[in-house]
Amino acid sequence: MREVPLIILGGGPAGMAAALEARARGIEVLLLDENLAPGGQVHRAVGGFHRPEPRAPGAAQAREGLRLIEAFRASGAEARFGATLWAVEEDRTVTWSEGGVAHRARAGVLLLCPGAIERPLPIPGWTLPGVMGVGAAQILLKSAGLLPEGRVWMAGQGPLLWLYAAQMLAKGGRLAGILDLSPPGGWKRAALHLPAALTAPGYLLRGLGWMARVRRAGVPVIRARALAAEGGERLTHIVFDGRREAAELLLLHDGVVPNTQITRALQGCAHLWDAAQACLRPVLDGWGNTTRPGVLVAGDGAGIGGARAAEFSGRIAALEAARRLGTLTGEQRDALAGPLLLRRQAELAPRPFLDALFPPLPAADIPDETLLCRCEEVTAGRVRAATALGAQGPNQLKAYLRAGMGPCQGRVCGPAVHAVMAAARGVPPAALEGLRTRFPSKPVTVGELASLA
Repeated sequence: MREVPLIILGGGPAGMAAALEARARGIEVLLLDENLAPGGQVHRAVGGFHRPEPRAPGAAQAREGLRLIEAFRASGAEARFGATLWAVEEDRTVTWSEGGVAHRARAGVLLLCPGAIERPLPIPGWTLPGVMGVGAAQILLKSAGLLPEGRVWMAGQGPLLWLYAAQMLAKGGRLAGILDLSPPGGWKRAALHLPAALTAPGYLLRGLGWMARVRRAGVPVIRARALAAEGGERLTHIVFDGRREAAELLLLHDGVVPNTQITRALQGCAHLWDAAQACLRPVLDGWGNTTRPGVLVAGDGAGIGGARAAEFSGRIAALEAARRLGTLTGEQRDALAGPLLLRRQAELAPRPFLDALFPPLPAADIPDETLLCRCEEVTAGRVRAATALGAQGPNQLKAYLRAGMGPCQGRVCGPAVHAVMAAARGVPPAALEGLRTRFPSKPVTVGELASLA
């Protein structure tokens, strides 16, 4: 079996920056990413369809991404794109599929940079054709230049919602309206964290700029609480606070959470409940080490911090990998990482402000008839009923309802099921054990398994 000193999962900002840092120390690197090109979600298709004008929303970030991608391509790191990692063994042997064939390699150090996934926003009718996430719409815009057509509504909260709205309007798209579902009192909650956020004012100024662009375009922004999607074979109307409007596309967003599908499947890799971001994240030290020896995590997969913070996290983790591999001493690692640690801390300064301004929408408000687990068609009402019968958490719920056992393995429904069960039991979400995942973490064909022989 092939032995590789450093295997990196993920070609986003953290993964690319880690590969650059490791190659600068002379370390052989194998990077795996299921996308077809480097960049991750935030820098997706930079240099391709995603070429914003100099003053367009996200232009500065795109330029940063292009510089990082070009440096990564010139680094000499081996990169496998279209490669889906689906298993990690005790000795850090990883298995991935590429072109219908499975491959294996053993890592001296395994660095996971899986990024973030969109938090689900379950509303009645959210599984109708014509309802999708803002993140998916942004992928279509970046990857293929596709703009939504017809009567398009957006609903939810968070920076990505406003960024996408500004981006699609700048490209000539149209919006029927935006439903702001953010809980009231946001600015009052966030005021305590404003001084720290102002130490990195660029984040706040960009967000205010996106909002201003949307309002200048004349898009109605409506404060709303209750929302439902209606239709037969596809979406035809939305209903909010007693008002009914025609709609052909509804884009939902309630922030993003770390992608922990791999780390939760690793035996001995501890996780904790992040109350500020209302999600599970792996337990890490300051260098990115998990509680599993030789396995590190960097970037948004360790906790949402944004692209720049992810880059610094990737470089810091790569220096720790170099120490573990014997390329650097502890003193050399500390000296090189000092400035990076300070810059990462500065980039993370606005996060408490944003977390307080845009807390996840309350699970207790999800109507009983709303589907939570789309794979197994489990509603919020059935989850509450199973909880009343004695299910203590998401893992016990599998035996009652199979929620989280479909093709997505809880990737989509997990946060919502966790929140609904905690609310139904009247306990903090941290009191519930997180949904455990199993390898293979992605669907695998018999042919791919056979190819291992």
